[in-house]
Amino acid sequence: MQEQGQSTGNVRVVREYVTYLRVEKGMRPATCEAYQRDIEQFAEHVEGCDGLLTGARQDDVSGFMEGLRRNHVESRSIARKLSALRGFYRWLLMDKKIAHDPTVNVESPSSWKILPKSLAESDVAGMLERTGVAASAADADGLSLRDHAILELLYAGGLRVAEICGLHVEDLNLDAGRALVRGKGDKERIVPLGRAAIESLERYLKLGRPELSNGAMQRALFLSVRGKPLTRQWVWEMVRAASPAGTKASPHKLRHSCATHMVEHGADLRSVQTLLGHADIATTQVYTHVALGRLKQVHRMHHPRGKRRAAAS
Repeated sequence: MQEQGQSTGNVRVVREYVTYLRVEKGMRPATCEAYQRDIEQFAEHVEGCDGLLTGARQDDVSGFMEGLRRNHVESRSIARKLSALRGFYRWLLMDKKIAHDPTVNVESPSSWKILPKSLAESDVAGMLERTGVAASAADADGLSLRDHAILELLYAGGLRVAEICGLHVEDLNLDAGRALVRGKGDKERIVPLGRAAIESLERYLKLGRPELSNGAMQRALFLSVRGKPLTRQWVWEMVRAASPAGTKASPHKLRHSCATHMVEHGADLRSVQTLLGHADIATTQVYTHVALGRLKQVHRMHHPRGKRRAAAS
């Protein structure tokens, strides 16, 4: 009976928190579901120790993370789960449901060591060149124009796949060279667009979108062959199909490529943070490690002593 009461109490408080995330924080359903799964997993751990979420201690959180490590869960996933718990317990503390946050002194795994994978500039250029040739042909259809515009936009602005799918026609201001993007938590940001992205979008809006819309009134910028808004899964599949051989490109890889290539060419982290819509500069700092890896490679290839050392090793 006690175990049933603990489970009921945990289910109730998790449900209240998810409602708070959805209604007050405006988070997307998929994000809320991910947070809920992580907290429910911790709730199972706490219930196994005869406890409630509201009575959890630092040892409970540390023990939970250690169990994940023993089960070979990746450090990035563990860090995400800890982040979900931190938000949950901050809410409990703010709502005066607890007096102490059990996550406050728990160290996060060094997930920055798992560096985001990006494409080489030559691979991105080759992919955009191939789709660009198809889109610039005299007989280019709406699908070719749309696909090229999506790829240009993913790389130019570092957009997430959900942000691409959520764009509306009125979000574009091509005369000013920018787009209004709604990111996580419906936070809005202005993303500048380069010449190539602007030209591909202009051509898609003029020739491609009218063909795909079939006269239907749709606010969504990118449409399917049936005139409906694109799904995230469809965009993933399109990018994968367009990727150079052996690269397995994805929308997220193009986002990482955008940031990595900007840092490699001298962009400051604050500018990249603003472009990507990162809430915390620490999230953006991972690209300094990526750029450092590229710098080491260039040093080995072109520095006289770097060459000799590389040959010796």
